[in-house]
Amino acid sequence: MKTQIETNGIVTLPPEVSQQMKNSPLWNEDLRPTTTEEHSWRGFNFAALWIGMCLCIPTYTMASGMISLGMNWYQAIFTIFLGNVIVLIPILLNSHAGTKFGIPYPVFARLWFGAKGAHIPAMARAIVAAGWFGINVWIGAGAIDTLLSASFSLWQGIPFHTAIVFALFWLLNIGIAYKGPKAIKILSSIAAPVLGVSAIILLIWAFTSAGGWGPMLSAPSKFTSTGEFLTYFFPSLTGVIAFWATMALNIPDFCRYAKSQRAQIVSQSLSLPITMGLFSFIGIAVTSTTLVIFGEAIWDPVLLLAKFPPFIIFLGTLVIVISSITINIGANVVAPARAIENLYPKRITFAMGAIITGLFAILMQPWYIMSNFGNYIFGWLGTYGALLGPIDGIAIADYWLVRRRRMALKDLYMPDGRYNYTSGFNMNGVYALLIGVAIPVLGLFIPPLRFMWENAWTFGLFISIFAYVYLMRNDKSVLSKEEYEAITQFTNETSVSSPAANTEAVVK
Repeated sequence: MKTQIETNGIVTLPPEVSQQMKNSPLWNEDLRPTTTEEHSWRGFNFAALWIGMCLCIPTYTMASGMISLGMNWYQAIFTIFLGNVIVLIPILLNSHAGTKFGIPYPVFARLWFGAKGAHIPAMARAIVAAGWFGINVWIGAGAIDTLLSASFSLWQGIPFHTAIVFALFWLLNIGIAYKGPKAIKILSSIAAPVLGVSAIILLIWAFTSAGGWGPMLSAPSKFTSTGEFLTYFFPSLTGVIAFWATMALNIPDFCRYAKSQRAQIVSQSLSLPITMGLFSFIGIAVTSTTLVIFGEAIWDPVLLLAKFPPFIIFLGTLVIVISSITINIGANVVAPARAIENLYPKRITFAMGAIITGLFAILMQPWYIMSNFGNYIFGWLGTYGALLGPIDGIAIADYWLVRRRRMALKDLYMPDGRYNYTSGFNMNGVYALLIGVAIPVLGLFIPPLRFMWENAWTFGLFISIFAYVYLMRNDKSVLSKEEYEAITQFTNETSVSSPAANTEAVVK
């Protein structure tokens, strides 16, 4: 019996099958596969999404912080560009699964960890996203607090004034996230051009204030040898990769709406590395300018903002607030809210998941993470990269190497389906994750293996790929080509006349 339709490389469930699945405890309106009509995102939508998320304050702080570490401008740019090209590979590989089968990340994780085991990678991703949510709220709140301090002399005398602003800005972010992930489509379209223009204005200020490119980019590297540079380069590269390692996992949450594979591949391949490279250059150039003007490298944009007149602080605060909200809703709410929702799909909604995400964000103490650059890139980015690298590896290995892009879509929503494994857990995925995390961690305790920890995301990814492929080599859940063709009705756009016709062709 045909239980799914593949049209021009995109698989959907026929309406009758979807109706049958509505009583499943693994099904709800947020987690179900997208319909043909919902595959509406074109290249512009993905470009706007990435531009809006890349033009964010954490990108600026990551880039400018490398100047404070001792890199010169071209060393920092090279590190950031290379890291983004590397992380683009798993982003595109996982995007293919979301586009083809229209499933969100927590459902995708059922494929490699089982219906219950999927909570492990989903919650790991959720905790990291909650931490980023808190960081962006803290940055936005800091800008607002700076504006109020510059505008009202009595503001700084109010007890806990920063905490008050943080709480109010937290509520604003939660309120927007409450409306669901489709809100980001409109928000990104508005934020992207505003942030782009603001970045150009900031660069012009740096250029004119420093007296040209020469003084702007004159900060020399503090490293006197290649070996000394590499000591900072590899941990920094891991931090850059880890910066988007979260999106490499939950990119199916967005690509499930893609109109075609080409739309998401081309737009993401261009928008991510180019936007990150250009905006990082602005952060690096402006930070180098602060050395010329103020005598110190100011990597925190909120501290830099405080040195300007109130009107400029107002404009800067507006830009930071837009940036913080855009990246929070786009990159840091959807994944954890979906993961929390997936714990109990019949009772927990996306909106409830968004609220719980916000509470997790507070527990992550973003004020501590942002207290210095070392905590930010080596502590925060480096540590969670060691966790997410192996999960990225397992996702890639399962979809591309083990299953070869074939799955039974209906079974992902069946408690007794082929992806239930043993009591809902695919122990092969669990074992591959443990191996992928444990081996790089050895570098923390064995000095000659320190390089493995400094490149934990990369080592963890490849180790987990090899481990998972080996462990899954004879797994009965894997569909053969013949089995896939037996359950799939292949068609194309010209032969599809109506949903009713599709249903009749599939269920007959």
